[in-house]
Amino acid sequence: MTYQHTDAAGRRTGTSSPYGGRPAASVPPPLALPRRGPGARRALAAAFWLGLVAAVLPWWWQTPADSLAGTADALTAAGRITGLVAGYLLLVQVLMMSRLGVLERGLGGERISRLHRDLGATLLVAVLAHLSLLVVAYAEVEGNSLVGEVGSLLTGYEDMVSAFVAAGLMVAVGVSSVRTVRRVLPYELWYHLHLASYAVLLLGFGHQFSNGAQLFPAGPVRTGWIAAYLLVAAAVVWGRLVAPLRFNLRHRLRVADVVAESPDVISIYLTGRRLNQIDLLGGQYFRWRFLNPGCWWQSHPFSLSAAGNGRWLRLTVKVVGTHTADLRDLEPGTRVWAEGPSGTFTAAHRTRERALLIAGGSGIAPLRAMLEELPAGAALIYRARTPADVLLHRELDWIAQARQTSVWYVIGSRDDTGPRQVMTPAGLLRLVPDLLRRDVYLCGPSGLVDQSVRVLREAGVPRRQIHLATFEL
Repeated sequence: MTYQHTDAAGRRTGTSSPYGGRPAASVPPPLALPRRGPGARRALAAAFWLGLVAAVLPWWWQTPADSLAGTADALTAAGRITGLVAGYLLLVQVLMMSRLGVLERGLGGERISRLHRDLGATLLVAVLAHLSLLVVAYAEVEGNSLVGEVGSLLTGYEDMVSAFVAAGLMVAVGVSSVRTVRRVLPYELWYHLHLASYAVLLLGFGHQFSNGAQLFPAGPVRTGWIAAYLLVAAAVVWGRLVAPLRFNLRHRLRVADVVAESPDVISIYLTGRRLNQIDLLGGQYFRWRFLNPGCWWQSHPFSLSAAGNGRWLRLTVKVVGTHTADLRDLEPGTRVWAEGPSGTFTAAHRTRERALLIAGGSGIAPLRAMLEELPAGAALIYRARTPADVLLHRELDWIAQARQTSVWYVIGSRDDTGPRQVMTPAGLLRLVPDLLRRDVYLCGPSGLVDQSVRVLREAGVPRRQIHLATFEL
């Protein structure tokens, strides 16, 4: 194991190695960002729960207590409630996919991604429960078999065929979200499957208003739901189309240079117009689409690996597939379509004054950018398998001096003695004695992140002080 420490004064101890990398930007380090409070997140959470209550309240008002005497009545009521919940959750899911700026800033892409995953499972259960409960209830009332009742619904009720198709799409989206399934799916296939949620919204719209007991009659409830659909549709159009178009017309990003940081990692430098007017923070990411013949049809999320300086942007990418391999061949002048910035994995969203950053491999990229905006006294533990896997080494040493940051390079496999000793509660507390009074930012391979979270929790670090870099909707 190579174990090297660069302290706040720029002194190194341990075994040095000939790391590659581009010299640090010759710009003064930015001022530390002030912390942002949780007010926006709490307001959005309150709006969610109020909306859920408002979605179910019409059933409560319109259903007399003595109307639930029989089993079929109770099943029908449960089916209607789950239908209202499912309709509301579907609107919320599509809204979270809209990339609306207020949501991205208030919650961040990482938290939205986790909420989308968790709510997606609840939505799938609600849709299947809605369908099953009503089929059983109607079959009992009409004396049909379950299969016969399904046929009766498909042939005798308006817009029911599209509703069943929407349910099938929901199941497909839900299955593709299972972690083991998602790991084997190409990113683009998974991404486009999730875009089917828009089709679910459209296909499920008709039957809600032609057959829904609460939504069929004209009145404020029906009007409110239609307004909710229109607002969500407007959010999608704005977040997915209008805002990105404005951003790209304003800044007109182009590739300036592609630099090899290691045999399987590259940095892409971008230039454009009015870069000093982009409201971005170190640690945030964009969704990038490179408009050359081999890459234009794919959009992928990559973090910035340097804080904004008004002159250029940089993303550092590990080559892991066909698309990222093609990025090596980008020519200077290639146009770039970007959507963002997104994410709350930033210095501004910390809960404590000081921070510890733990990176693995190419996961150093967003942390490298964030280090420029953290207060003095931050600490970085950088895990890598070999010295060749350490990226941006010169820049990290520069930041260690400019920002009074302690940097530890911990080199070796997870089974080596050194890394095993460091990645324990005692090991972390030995390096960072005030660990419990710091926010901890993690970015790297899932194995390192999962292990680090376990160790941090065992050491007593509260969950709210642990920040993970995740992407994508």
